[in-house]
Amino acid sequence: MSESSSAPVPGRVPQVWGNVPQRNKNFTGREEILVQLREGLANSVTVVLPHALQGMGGVGKTQVAIEYAYRYRSDYDLVWWIPADQPPLVRASLAALAPQLGLPSATASGIESAAAAVLDALRRGQPFSSWLLIFDNADQPEDLSDVIPTGGTGHVLVTSRNHRWQSVVETVQVDVFTPRESIEFLTRRIRTTLAPDAASALAAELGYLPLALEQAAALQSETGMPIDEYLRLLKDHTVSILAEGKSPDYPLSMTAAWKLSVSTLEQHQAEAVALLRLCAFLGPEPVPRDLFPRGAQALEPPLRGLLADPIRLARAIRELGRFALIRIDGRTVITHRLIQALLRDDLTPEEQEQYRAEAHLVLATGAPQDPDDDKLWPRFAELVAHVAATRLELSDNETVRTFAVNMIRYLYNSGDLGAAQSFANLFLGAWGFGTAEGDLALLRAQRERANVLRSLGQYGDAYALDDATLRVATRTFGDRDPFTLSMTSGFGADMRARGDFADALELDSRSLDTHREVLGAEHPQTLRAANNLAVDYGLNSRYPEARDLYADTYQRRSEGATDYPAQEVLPSWSGLARALRLSGSYGEARDVGQDAYEYGIAALGAEHPRTLEAAIDLSIALRRIAVSYAEARDLAQTVFEQAQRRFGDHAPLTLAAIVSLTNIQRTSSEVAEALTLSEEATEQYGSLYGRDHPYYHGCVGNVALLYRVNGDAERARALNERALAGLDAKLGRDHHYTLTVAVNLASDLASLGDNAEARSLSEDSLGRLRTLLGEEHPLTLGCAANLVSDLRTAGASGESEQLFTATIARYREKLGDDHPDTVVAAEGRRLDFDFDSPQI
Repeated sequence: MSESSSAPVPGRVPQVWGNVPQRNKNFTGREEILVQLREGLANSVTVVLPHALQGMGGVGKTQVAIEYAYRYRSDYDLVWWIPADQPPLVRASLAALAPQLGLPSATASGIESAAAAVLDALRRGQPFSSWLLIFDNADQPEDLSDVIPTGGTGHVLVTSRNHRWQSVVETVQVDVFTPRESIEFLTRRIRTTLAPDAASALAAELGYLPLALEQAAALQSETGMPIDEYLRLLKDHTVSILAEGKSPDYPLSMTAAWKLSVSTLEQHQAEAVALLRLCAFLGPEPVPRDLFPRGAQALEPPLRGLLADPIRLARAIRELGRFALIRIDGRTVITHRLIQALLRDDLTPEEQEQYRAEAHLVLATGAPQDPDDDKLWPRFAELVAHVAATRLELSDNETVRTFAVNMIRYLYNSGDLGAAQSFANLFLGAWGFGTAEGDLALLRAQRERANVLRSLGQYGDAYALDDATLRVATRTFGDRDPFTLSMTSGFGADMRARGDFADALELDSRSLDTHREVLGAEHPQTLRAANNLAVDYGLNSRYPEARDLYADTYQRRSEGATDYPAQEVLPSWSGLARALRLSGSYGEARDVGQDAYEYGIAALGAEHPRTLEAAIDLSIALRRIAVSYAEARDLAQTVFEQAQRRFGDHAPLTLAAIVSLTNIQRTSSEVAEALTLSEEATEQYGSLYGRDHPYYHGCVGNVALLYRVNGDAERARALNERALAGLDAKLGRDHHYTLTVAVNLASDLASLGDNAEARSLSEDSLGRLRTLLGEEHPLTLGCAANLVSDLRTAGASGESEQLFTATIARYREKLGDDHPDTVVAAEGRRLDFDFDSPQI
């Protein structure tokens, strides 16, 4: 390829140009591949037909993709580069494109929603009909099956070593250079004059492998080594490699060229080679350069001195870059996975163990130390890819294990429950044997795994694990130790998940007292305990106490001297909104809930679990205040789709979102749709929580209400009687959930003509509600309005009118003249009430 043909093509440039690596000024040849690729992509005019550049490591697939992007950029409105070697991060790369398409950013809508919107916009060709997506270094085709646009007039290019792409997309094979291309590349790359016969001999000896040629050219360019001497040394290394029986997975030419580059560099600067070997035990993903000096303190000489000295470290990194052994990309360094494998295999088992241990220590001491601090999450995120790559689970070092647990905690806090569970299983699987029972890192990992299990709805497993861990912690550290106290709080959540609301309240009340005595009222762990107790108050129908404790916790977290992280501030904020709603203060609940939800989007993202919880509560408040049912329905639908996409059909958040959605569907006269979805959700609640759990019985009550609204009062009565019996047994009659079902059951009885039973049940429920929730609570008022109807049917006109007058006056004062509940009560019609499942 001539110099002129590699120059940028004149004409327009893409309006969007994202993340494409710098063009290789020494790019050579590949004309047939580029033409074949261009013709194949250009002929895909009616449907997006992905094309893949496939070939072994080191042949230059990525360089061809980069050159294609630059050479044909004038044909595209948008070009976007997506690293695909880690499938979980692909959606984030896609989501980052959203603002360029005029779509809400991932911060505003969540990664999943933003990525889905990007794919939809590309399929529709709006605002750009001509676009190119490049997925670099993909592995399995199924990893990308749901992130490749399936329509539109754009182009998709994939690079991969995996031959399986040949069976699913149009594939262009990338092989080693031709002899002519090899000579042209070497002539261009080596600054001194290179005789054609010498270049030909060198290329042949290196098997025409581009990465090997790059290594040789870098070495010769930097050292001025004569070609005949290089060939002699290369032959010596090839013989030694063959004698050692190196893996056939690595091309011999690459292995020999790499070995010669490393041995030559080692003679000038052994420190640089030591750094390179350290990098071989990290991941092939970018490594932040500032990780090295931060992690230096834990190492022994000579690496400690190298990493701690900015001048020596910069020199070593520069030398590695000059010899093409690493790639320097801004504030990160990248080591090719093939070079990493060769470096590791060249070490003895003892040396491998040493460098792996040092890599562990660099990660552990260079990482941030507080996974609860959301300001540090970007630094944690940079290290996720290196945890598995460096086999962190093999270490028994206390510092390293603490870092491993912190990574689980970070992933849990940031809402990546799948990755958190995977890491927890990995570490605990490796640490379960040969670790002392009271080892703190082991116990902390068990605690974090239980947190993840609980968030995923695996309540039985979480309870068993927390129970066992709490027992060991109590024996080892005592019941007033901070770790033991944290386990007590977790166990309280497990009790709530089992439906043991009263027992959880008793446990958490004692725990909060102990937290305050041991740690003080402002300690973050104490405030978590306080927030847990506020949850308990709410689940036990003690809403004023829940409201006051949420308010106190929120104020301490948001207004105190300590800067508390968003994932802890938000639960107190949205919890306060929930307590206000459950107390009957719908307007205040809406206002506080709106602020909390907007804070969650800004601070944590739209699809973080805590933000989704706030969104569910806000959708309920919007429905209760009845200003705009459409707004409530849209939010309920959105949060359901977000939770379903993020956590699956059976996760607790998804089910809570379904309950909110079906309740607003009923209010919006979508009764048939609501009944179908509600019945499905009820079955899932039974599977998730168990059929004796209050949430299951509450959902049965919702289904019963929908049957009556659909005209089947007999079926409704049977279901409500079953739900009431279950709630009586689990919570007793004097509970909000139980009395909600009782009020609805009275309406079933009235619909079936059993007026005496309806009146009796309404009178009993009204007395209990006045005591439990107060005279002005909306459920109390609704029960009173229904009792008016029962009294009128029975002919008790004096009593009914007295109750009617008092009830309507309270309705107007509490909810206003125009609220639907006030209107229904004033017209003498019966009111219905539904159940929503708060997070535990």
